[in-house]
Amino acid sequence: MDRMKIIKRRLSMSLRSARPVDENLSELAEHAAADEPPTARDNGIVHENEKMGSDGESDQASGTSSDEVQSPVRVRMRNNNSRRICNEDINKRLSLPVDIRLPEGYLEKFAMNSPPFDKPLSRKLRRASLSEIGFGKLETYIKLDKLGEGTYATVYKGRSKLTDNLVALKEIRLEHEEGAPCTAIREVSLLKDLKHANIVTLHDIIHTDKCLTLVFEYLERDLKQYMDDCGNIMCVHNVKIFLFQLLRGLAYCHRRKVLHRDLKPQNLLINDRGELKLADFGLARAKSVPTKTYSNEVVTLWYRPPDVLLGSTEYSTPIDMWGVGCIFYEMITGRPLFPGSTVEDELHLIFRILGTPTEESWPEVSTSEEFRNYNFPRYRPEPLVNHAPRIDSDGNDLIMQFLQFEAKQRVSAEEALRHPYFKSLGEQVQHLSDTSSIFSVKEIQLQKDPGKRTIAYSDSAQGKARRQSVLF
Repeated sequence: MDRMKIIKRRLSMSLRSARPVDENLSELAEHAAADEPPTARDNGIVHENEKMGSDGESDQASGTSSDEVQSPVRVRMRNNNSRRICNEDINKRLSLPVDIRLPEGYLEKFAMNSPPFDKPLSRKLRRASLSEIGFGKLETYIKLDKLGEGTYATVYKGRSKLTDNLVALKEIRLEHEEGAPCTAIREVSLLKDLKHANIVTLHDIIHTDKCLTLVFEYLERDLKQYMDDCGNIMCVHNVKIFLFQLLRGLAYCHRRKVLHRDLKPQNLLINDRGELKLADFGLARAKSVPTKTYSNEVVTLWYRPPDVLLGSTEYSTPIDMWGVGCIFYEMITGRPLFPGSTVEDELHLIFRILGTPTEESWPEVSTSEEFRNYNFPRYRPEPLVNHAPRIDSDGNDLIMQFLQFEAKQRVSAEEALRHPYFKSLGEQVQHLSDTSSIFSVKEIQLQKDPGKRTIAYSDSAQGKARRQSVLF
């Protein structure tokens, strides 16, 4: 506990210094790796050797070759004088969005400062260029509405002056003694490297003496609110589209050894186009080697798998797949599958529907002291279709592959994407690039939900209460 306080104090001190936020967080990662004992490292930084710019990208992603110091004012013109540099050149050079507004006179200044286009841009020059454009500065964003407030952070709806797009501004308060919460550090560390159409985008990072502000893309609602707005009666076709997108984002994370560890409808954001994106990586972590040091205080109770409920700390990607099954059921029925109030109540609800586990259905479960102490009645499994009559045979087969007692028996996200349940979406969705939306396939469209309300979505006082709980 003392070591964690020391680490947080170091972050607090470093954020008050004049160094860029990427160097501060990178240094904190090194401190966390060096100072924390194995059991505490589960809650620390997971990428120790990468630095991060205010745009949220790692140095590796920015294509830099050296750390040479280059003052933008001192560098002479080295680009071909006969070629006129345009906005598209700079967007490609700095990995910027196509709709960004560059400051007046910036094209000429960049031409003077940038090395030839056939040579890589140094890390420091790239950061200086981004800073001149407006990244990493609070005045670049306009606050519009307060969306919510949590223990460590306040979330605002905002607008970027650079693109005129809406953004979500997550302001994390920095305490003098405690510094930034570990969840915020972990979220930044992971999201800067996750670039996928079904994962929320971290646009910018801003730090001041009193707070660390994370700038996210803005999405209109979360899955829980989407279900509420259609009276908890979703079109089964839309359920399939949302589930496929959830699995796409999760498969991308799992390929990179990242466990989300807190899947629930409130942590899945949806925009007006119907694109679903994983959000809130505060409990996520990277799993590079097998370990028994993970915490079992993860995943919201209703979506927590039975092995973790019984105290298991040795887990991998299947921890997320149980939650996918619970969310699938909730979308198809409009109600949570296992809404327990305590760990014992949660296990009781699970066993009442899926049957009390035996050595045959869950090898070695009888060796669990927690399981023996609860002394559950011997329930027989019930057909899930009795509780979810709208699910078809392929859907029933898939959900049962998610809801396996034994973690290693659960289907992976990658395998689930190829399940016959998704055959009706067509073959093209199986070959999308990571950054391509499922809606880039013209045949894929949401249908009207049976319980859909006719009142338009708004960002009024009614909308504020329901938005962006995922960002806490």
